[in-house]
Amino acid sequence: MVKVSADSTCDLSSEIIDQFNIAIVPLYIIRDGKDMKDGLEIEPKDIYEYVEQHGELLKTAAPSVADYAELFRRQTEDGSEAIHFTISSDMSSSFQNAAIAAESFDNVRVYDSRNLSSGMGHLVYEAALMARAGLNCGEIAARLDELTPLVETSFVVDRLDYLYKGGRCSALAALGANMLSLKPCIEVKEGKMGVAHKYRGSFDKAVTAYVRDRLDDRDDIVWERCFITHSGCSSATVEKVRRCVEEHGRFAQVIVTNAGCTVSNHCGPNTLGILFIRKSA
Repeated sequence: MVKVSADSTCDLSSEIIDQFNIAIVPLYIIRDGKDMKDGLEIEPKDIYEYVEQHGELLKTAAPSVADYAELFRRQTEDGSEAIHFTISSDMSSSFQNAAIAAESFDNVRVYDSRNLSSGMGHLVYEAALMARAGLNCGEIAARLDELTPLVETSFVVDRLDYLYKGGRCSALAALGANMLSLKPCIEVKEGKMGVAHKYRGSFDKAVTAYVRDRLDDRDDIVWERCFITHSGCSSATVEKVRRCVEEHGRFAQVIVTNAGCTVSNHCGPNTLGILFIRKSA
């Protein structure tokens, strides 16, 4: 038996987590010198309120080696194998800390998702399905190695002040984008984030154009599952995007999830992405 676990950065819904009994290790959000557990002791709305009041971002921190060791002990104490997923090792020290903790266990595998948010969540979901089908850790990891480069993760950001405050964009770029009403599309490739496109106009106009660009005239998409993951978007905007996804895509399952504190702290409110898997070449 293989037990599946993941960092809180996978941004999976509580329904999916409960369905597959996925154990979650929260990252930390540091507020006023206090470490607070992502999703347990602090929510994205708390971050937005803090930024509005204080004009500065909160800090984030990876789970400690001890945090991971405690999880791995619980996961394997009945003799089970365990596979744990972390956010891309290029974005956090989570993978490094988890790998150090795993050295004390013979039946734990730590998997670098090379991704974030529900792009990482796709891999966790697939691993849970494989574990349920009876595959062992080695077999799951081998299949994931083929699948990981095929996960397409992107999202549109409304406000650049969070990226600027976090040192991920220059003041000049933020000012220029605001003056021109530009909404950048951020894409994850090879474990790193970069700007893929810039949309002009309102956020709703940008995200609907983004969905069309991502889905139209594509014959390389696995139409099984799509995540719409957002941070602080209105229900009207999310519903508009859902209708657009259904109009331009053919997904059997469209799952809406909320981005957790880690993604929200770096990207701010009104961030939204559609995340899916491509077919292998």
